[in-house]
Amino acid sequence: MKKFSPLTRVLTGAVAVAALGAGTVGAVAANASAPAAAVPAAVKADAANRDLHQTTHLTVAAATRAAQAVLEAARDENQRVTVAVVDRNGNTVVVLRGDGAGPQSYESAERKAYTAVSWNAPTSELAGRLRQTPNLKDIPGTLFLGGGAPVRAGGAPIAGIGVAGAPSGDLDERFARAGVAALAG
Repeated sequence: MKKFSPLTRVLTGAVAVAALGAGTVGAVAANASAPAAAVPAAVKADAANRDLHQTTHLTVAAATRAAQAVLEAARDENQRVTVAVVDRNGNTVVVLRGDGAGPQSYESAERKAYTAVSWNAPTSELAGRLRQTPNLKDIPGTLFLGGGAPVRAGGAPIAGIGVAGAPSGDLDERFARAGVAALAG
């Protein structure tokens, strides 16, 4: 086997590295100049597109106005309550805990609001359905006690208002309806 001089080995290595580098740069350059894969076109956002579903949601300002109306109605009757307003998807938009409202009222108000919007019905009405279908109470996040009212636009539920803390579900629900009424005016 023939031995190469150190200079020959260095030059041979440099040529190999240069060739490898040129190949890599050429591949990258060729790849960069090749047309990009077709990117899907953006969905045309218009009312005529059957692939889109438009929904109506309360603004934070409207949800807060409704919650304030609930607290005022409760205060007029010397009641200490918590009010929750959830959006169409059951996500909490605003919760206001009135002065002196019990600690359990926060979660109860949210669950009543969620239940009202989920079934598009007052929770007192839904509580009556438990007699025929008792396992409804097992659905996570729901509470089938009076005090929740749906907010509707065009007959469809867009939000729920839940109230908890008054001595009865009837009072809670009356206050929730005051919140719904505040949005109508």
